[in-house]
Amino acid sequence: MAGERGRTEHGVPLGEAVRVWARIAALSFGGPAGQIAVMHRILVEEKRWIGEHRFLHALNYCMLLPGPEAQQLATYIGWLMHRTKGGLIAGGLFVLPGFLAIMALSWLYALFGDIGAVEALFFGLKAAVLAIVLEAVKRIGSRALKSNATRLVAAAAFVAIFFFAVPFPLIVLAAAIVGWASSRAGVAGFAPGSHGSAGGRIVAASETLLGEDVPAHARPSLAWSLKVSAIFLLLWLGPVGLLFVALGPDHVFSEIAVFFSQMAVVTFGGAYAVLAYVAQQAVEGFGWLRPGEMLDGLGMAETTPGPLIMVTQFVGFMGAFRAGTGLDPLVAGTLGGILTTWVTFVPCFLWIFLGAPFIETLRGNRSLGAALSAITAAVVGVILNLAIWFAIHTLFAEVRPWRGWGMRIDLPMLPTCNFAALALTVTAIVAMFRFKVGAMKVLAGCAAAGLGWSLIMTPP
Repeated sequence: MAGERGRTEHGVPLGEAVRVWARIAALSFGGPAGQIAVMHRILVEEKRWIGEHRFLHALNYCMLLPGPEAQQLATYIGWLMHRTKGGLIAGGLFVLPGFLAIMALSWLYALFGDIGAVEALFFGLKAAVLAIVLEAVKRIGSRALKSNATRLVAAAAFVAIFFFAVPFPLIVLAAAIVGWASSRAGVAGFAPGSHGSAGGRIVAASETLLGEDVPAHARPSLAWSLKVSAIFLLLWLGPVGLLFVALGPDHVFSEIAVFFSQMAVVTFGGAYAVLAYVAQQAVEGFGWLRPGEMLDGLGMAETTPGPLIMVTQFVGFMGAFRAGTGLDPLVAGTLGGILTTWVTFVPCFLWIFLGAPFIETLRGNRSLGAALSAITAAVVGVILNLAIWFAIHTLFAEVRPWRGWGMRIDLPMLPTCNFAALALTVTAIVAMFRFKVGAMKVLAGCAAAGLGWSLIMTPP
């Protein structure tokens, strides 16, 4: 009976759960907002596995974690429904389609990226991605900046990272402290709100398969927490340590393992919030990419299912591909992409399996919700920084660093502006903001426009 119960936890056979999570993974386009909306529609409204408030409580916790919140939310709910095996299935399937798609596109990019048609395709995608990032600022800002306190936090975060290069983790930590302290002091400016309800009648926990009670396996257990922590820390940091010792700290595989392991700890607020730092380090620090190539990778991630943070797989692929490791470049690139994905996502399972049992006991905690609201507000400012950084380095061939009063700013050289890229970017922005054209249609249209521009400008 115990074995049968394990296969049909809460009335859902594990085989059916696999099919549902595979369906969610296949539909996980459009960034975290779209992915969370898909999960909400299927899991809350359609399947009624979990209630509205419990769904939002799990999302609140995932928003506070480093890493992609949508993938972690899938892991959390899979764990609630089918224990550790369910979490592994839900979180793993959420990543798999994007991993395979980005790997295939990375091969094509490495082999044919310098061919005119491919360059033209990504020329168009860059314009669309810039519009999508700006739309993300508007979308998240309209949800998060509902008080003067949250607006002030967003503005302070933008000034800190854009003008003074304050490390992103410090910005997140400061925002969390401000939100938590404000809640404890009785300030209402960071009162948490809804993050994803699709509207209509709220589905109560009592109407769902999971119900209102905490499942037995979801209750805190120090022994289980220590065991799962040891396993996933070994899976995560074991390969990093082996590469560091075997190849040395300056080998590209060691650099990839260490850098993206660090990213796994500080990627609060989702992919957009940290991509500016990743791009700057990959371009200026390690020399793995050129500035425009980061937008090419983001275009891949935007047009494939799965978390947007999968763009880091492309970064790791290209870094290893170009490094001269002694291996065939495509083999090295493939290993670099796999390594990047491994050290990026294994920690996500650790955060969920370690913390979720304790978070389940904190449903309704106001201070936790206030910290989340403050972090989300700070992320708006950080994403705006990302949009400006991408725009400067994509639309202008040259930039000039300016330093003074403790600040460092990249100033665009106006004579080097690419007016074709500027026109396409403006068109994409108008399409999304004025005519509400969806992201996928804008991406397709800009890609086609890039190809068309290439045909016009290329002599017969």
